[in-house]
Amino acid sequence: YSQQSHKMAQKIIDNGMIHVNELWGIEVPLYVSGLYAGTTDACGVYKDRPSIIDYKQTNKPKKREWIGDYFLQLAAYAQAHDNMHGTNIDQGVILMAAQPKLLEDQTYSTPEYLEFVVEGAEFAHWKAEWNKRVELYYLTN
Repeated sequence: YSQQSHKMAQKIIDNGMIHVNELWGIEVPLYVSGLYAGTTDACGVYKDRPSIIDYKQTNKPKKREWIGDYFLQLAAYAQAHDNMHGTNIDQGVILMAAQPKLLEDQTYSTPEYLEFVVEGAEFAHWKAEWNKRVELYYLTN
């Protein structure tokens, strides 16, 4: 089982991490004081743009329209990073590997790699959605 997880992680490294121009941190604690906190998988410069980067493993490949919660998470971390470090992150990246499939010959397929980039106006939309969720949480709790 761990061999499959290793192959999935290696797929993300080989296909996604090669595009990281600068790595500012791994497992970086981020917060907006009094509102929320979390830990991002990575932050740095991805394909020449400051980014929040998250790694995901999945049993089955995901479609973009299914991962809105992942984009919300990226938006939350970006805003926290901006607040803490004076940055202006307008891109989030999900690097995902789908579990290999058991083949008829009892070997495994290569893990499938998926990359989802959210940026610009779309990322601004997810930041606004995150802010609405935070506001609603504090209004109802």
